[in-house]
Amino acid sequence: MNHYDLILLGAGHAHLGVLRRWALVERPPGRIALLSAGDRAWYSGMLPGLLAGRFAPADCSIELAALCRAAKVELIVASAQGLDAAQRQVQLADGRALAARWLSLNLGAAVACPPQRGAAMQLLAVKPFAEFLAGWHAWQAEPQPQPLAILGGGAAGVELALALADQVPELSLFCAGQLLDGHNAGLHLRAWGHLRRRRVRVREHCPIDLIDGERLLSGEEPVWRGSRLLLASGARALPWLAESGLACDAHGFVQIGATLQSASHPAVFAVGDCASLPGARRSGVYAVRQGPVLAANLAAVLRGQALRRYRPQRHSLALLATGDGGALMGWRQWSADGQLCGRWKDYLDQSFIRRHSLPG
Repeated sequence: MNHYDLILLGAGHAHLGVLRRWALVERPPGRIALLSAGDRAWYSGMLPGLLAGRFAPADCSIELAALCRAAKVELIVASAQGLDAAQRQVQLADGRALAARWLSLNLGAAVACPPQRGAAMQLLAVKPFAEFLAGWHAWQAEPQPQPLAILGGGAAGVELALALADQVPELSLFCAGQLLDGHNAGLHLRAWGHLRRRRVRVREHCPIDLIDGERLLSGEEPVWRGSRLLLASGARALPWLAESGLACDAHGFVQIGATLQSASHPAVFAVGDCASLPGARRSGVYAVRQGPVLAANLAAVLRGQALRRYRPQRHSLALLATGDGGALMGWRQWSADGQLCGRWKDYLDQSFIRRHSLPG
């Protein structure tokens, strides 16, 4: 078994920020590794632009080997499938095991899926991104385009619908609650307008309870029939986290405190979508903001110093791509849309890629 002082599990937004900080400022002492299922980190904010044909795959991902070399961190490309929090041991899918004095989890989450009866409907989840892109390209390679349904009325579902509306003969978007629930009324109305103009059929307050053959059922009512469904619905915790011994909330996400440490095992940190902290949404914006505090606290525990506290921001900017180079913008009670918003979004997204694409 390989032993480390610190293992970073997952190449999420916060861990990318940690590696960049260590590459540019100062790396803490000890043997440190990053465990990632792939050799590239995909930036979710650029996925709609990639699907709409505005970006190439290389524009939307970060080469982890170069970033890890710059940060003097060992890169391990493998999938984690189990964790013993008490022993701080990570079980890999290939049978290997890793152990460390400290662990940091930035693993993201899976996509929630209704129960399925039969296999007549093809399902494609937006995460993991590499698998999603491979599946989408396989669908696109077939000679006859098929009608498509998207499950999820949040930012991801809206962006996907606008990116793909012109690529399929018919597209339906199903929301369990209101479209863009939690965002301001202006953004909600602007999104409705864009979806209507792109001939996307939107069903609000229509939770999907069962996939039955080629039918989607809301309660007992069939609401859609087809053979292809994209899953962009709520986050689902990775099942093995609840089996790790870590304290988790009712949905299986790791409970953490203000220092980003596990509520039950302080030698384990957790951030991003896999973690549960009051006031912090499961959004890349919040994960990015956790990065500097996480970097400081991981360095602090390796040096025996005091830890910082993370305070979630009360408001966050929403920028949603509209598939045509424009974007929808929401901030507090204000909203806007158009090409200027799109150029702003492109600048922010491409700046994120450039900041983390360091020469190794």
